[in-house]
Amino acid sequence: MLFTILLIAQVVVCVLLVAIVLMQSGRGGGLTETFAGGMESMFGSKTNVIMVRTTAILSILFFTTCLSLAFLSTQKSKSLMASEETVAVGDVVDDIEEAVPSEVQEKVEEVAEQVQSEEESDKIQESGTE
Repeated sequence: MLFTILLIAQVVVCVLLVAIVLMQSGRGGGLTETFAGGMESMFGSKTNVIMVRTTAILSILFFTTCLSLAFLSTQKSKSLMASEETVAVGDVVDDIEEAVPSEVQEKVEEVAEQVQSEEESDKIQESGTE
């Protein structure tokens, strides 16, 4: 719950910070020059001071939410991609061995032995041709 609230606050702060930075007049003029009369009439003659303070406050909020989200994400014991239950590989193998009939297991072992003997005979043939 807290993580979701901080994430929403992070998005809002990011959008506001981008908007405030774009409205400030810099060397190129910024968006303030586009709305030159409107900005000064809205904030008065101290438009630049208000913009700088707002930028400072929003940047502090941005870093605070970033650090808080990082801290909360490290406190979570699981990944967002992980399932609810973590199953050990050994448990799965044991379950499969229990579910497979013994005749099938014997057949699998027999086929594995045949494959292994064929691989050995192929190696002998390859070494004889060299």
